[in-house]
Amino acid sequence: MSEKIYRKNPDMVFRKIADELILVPIRQNVGDLQSIYTLNETGARIWELIDGKKNYSQIKKIINDEFGVSAEEVDQDLRLFLSQLQGVGGILEV
Repeated sequence: MSEKIYRKNPDMVFRKIADELILVPIRQNVGDLQSIYTLNETGARIWELIDGKKNYSQIKKIINDEFGVSAEEVDQDLRLFLSQLQGVGGILEV
């Protein structure tokens, strides 16, 4: 997984509102308001880092450096979060 690269799905729009990032999937040119996802500060930062260029290891290191938690905790949480984003169609593997 350390070399996997992800990009944002263009069918997912996002807006930052206050301290949260809101994700809304677009289906047939209409926002699916039944499937709105809210990201906290950490999730929003990970979303920002998903650019189609950085691999998993690079994102993990940045999160570890910025949030100061253990590498094991970052690894576990990042894997889960990326899996969830893939599950809702928010990101795609490059």
